[in-house]
Amino acid sequence: MTAEARDRPAKEPEEIEAVYEDVAPKFARFEALDRLFTGRYREQLFSRADGRVLDVACGTGINFRYLPDDVELTGVDLSEAMLDRAREQAAELGRDVDLQRADAADLPYPDDSFDTVISSLSTCTFPEPITVLREMDRVCRPDGRILLLEHGRSSLGPVARFQDWWAPRHFESMGCRWNQEPVDLVAEAGFDSFEVRERFLGIITLLKIRPRGHDPA
Repeated sequence: MTAEARDRPAKEPEEIEAVYEDVAPKFARFEALDRLFTGRYREQLFSRADGRVLDVACGTGINFRYLPDDVELTGVDLSEAMLDRAREQAAELGRDVDLQRADAADLPYPDDSFDTVISSLSTCTFPEPITVLREMDRVCRPDGRILLLEHGRSSLGPVARFQDWWAPRHFESMGCRWNQEPVDLVAEAGFDSFEVRERFLGIITLLKIRPRGHDPA
C-alpha cells in the first residue's frame, strides 16, 4: 500500500450521511448542470449495463436516465434525503427502481446478486473505498461487470497542483477527496482486469472492470 493510500483522509459514515442530508437540495437544483458536464460520460459508460443492475451510492438518481430501459434497477445510498430525490427522479422518468438505505461498505445482498454494478463520483467520499470496491465485486456475478465513473487528480500539472492545494478545504466541507487516484484504488482493491478511459484533463475516469478471478472477455 502506498503512503498516499495510508494517509487517505476519511470521515465516519455518520459524518458523510450528515453532509449529504444537508446538500441534497443543492444537488437537486444543480442536476441540470451536472448532466451538462458529465452526461456524455454517464451515457458512454452506463448504457452498457444490462440485467439486474445495482447503483451504489445512487444519490439523487442522476444515473437512472442513462441506463437501458429494460434493466432491473436497484439503488442504495446512505442518505435518506438523497433517496427521497432519487424516488422523485425515478417517478419523473417512469422507472421502476428498488431504492434502499444502505452502507456501501456492507451491502445487504447475497453474493452474485447483480449482472452489473455501477457507481458515479463516489469512491472519493467512501470512508473505506477498498472495502466498498470489494463489496461491489462480491455482489456482482462472476460473468458480470462493474462500471465506475470517477473523478480525481488531473493529468495536467497546474490543475493537479491546485487540486492538491485545495484538497483539505474541499474534504472538510464535502467529505470528498477530489485529488484521489481512482485507477490506483481499483488496483489496490485487487482487480487486475479493467479498461480505463480518461477525459477532461484526466479529471474524469471511466472504468469498466471485470470481477476478480476471471479472465478478460
